[in-house]
Amino acid sequence: MNASLAPSSAVAGASMSPLVSIDELTVHFDAGGGTLWDRMTGGDGTRRVVRAVDGVSLDIRAGETLGLVGESGCGKTTLGRAVLRLVEPTSGTVRFDGVDLSALGPAALRRERRHMQMIFQDPYASLDPRMTVGRIIGEPLETFGIARGRERDDRVRDLMAAVGLSARFVNRYPHEFSGGQQQRVGIARALATDPRFIVADEPISALDVSIQAQIINLLERLQTERQLTYLFVSHDLRAIRHTSDRVAVMYLGRIVELAGAREVYDRPLMPYTRALISAVPVPDPTVEATRRRIVLEGDVPSPINPPAGCRFHPRCPYAVAACRTVDPPLVEVQPDHFAACIRISPEEPDIDRVATGATPGLRQVRR
Repeated sequence: MNASLAPSSAVAGASMSPLVSIDELTVHFDAGGGTLWDRMTGGDGTRRVVRAVDGVSLDIRAGETLGLVGESGCGKTTLGRAVLRLVEPTSGTVRFDGVDLSALGPAALRRERRHMQMIFQDPYASLDPRMTVGRIIGEPLETFGIARGRERDDRVRDLMAAVGLSARFVNRYPHEFSGGQQQRVGIARALATDPRFIVADEPISALDVSIQAQIINLLERLQTERQLTYLFVSHDLRAIRHTSDRVAVMYLGRIVELAGAREVYDRPLMPYTRALISAVPVPDPTVEATRRRIVLEGDVPSPINPPAGCRFHPRCPYAVAACRTVDPPLVEVQPDHFAACIRISPEEPDIDRVATGATPGLRQVRR
């Protein structure tokens, strides 16, 4: 099995083929440098590159919700935007229902975009303040030639009803709505073209806690009614656990763990994943008082100059010398449970039980 494509290989044997296939996707941004001013101010004259996404391979199965979780700045949003080509990938491919999006020209990509939409993190910033809600929701219908005139108006009202908004609000402007209502408008706009795949980028992070559950329940109902597939991006592990079928954990531009949602939360393999889960509060004072909180030392390294070897090793309490030189691929450690760590292996997946200094995962790297 090709380690870098392990998730794709696992999905290939499933009863449901992947709707979205991501293969070695990278997104690098030029951070400047190399100028006379850079050299005058102490720089070495080298062009700097931000490795926001650095070799990600994932499959998203039709009808599922794949949760993407990680610390702020790890590349989650950039990955979601690159899948839709709202950000141009540096290399790699994204296939949507077998179509290579990276090979499409503007006209062909525009046709495919009808089937792929996005829900943005900040609902107010993503809505044009000069347009009424009716125009905002109706714009995609006209852009893709789906409906015009009275038919468009009828569909706008139907979409508003689908997301729990009264049709009498159709002539109101975004600033007249609450944050939760604004996000419902954004969801209605995303649904306007009858998409099959939606990237939900932190869709509840800007909302009050009391509203978050309503939006999550709405997204789940719409998924059932419309057979939608979601890439649900969030740093809120409670929301990810509730909404996702599988969870991909991202660190510094790469996927470091991938498994079913319950498996990731009940039996995390990666030290990084364990630390993330330990930070989620438990609504039971007895359990909360007795459980062990894992606090990571140090800061997240810069994506301009990521560490050699395992990118997590400077903060990992289990790191050994080999972790500083070996770049671990994402491999199947347990059935449908993938991790990128040379300290564990299929024979011994529990890192706490691995012998001190042992690196059983190196055998898979060398295959």
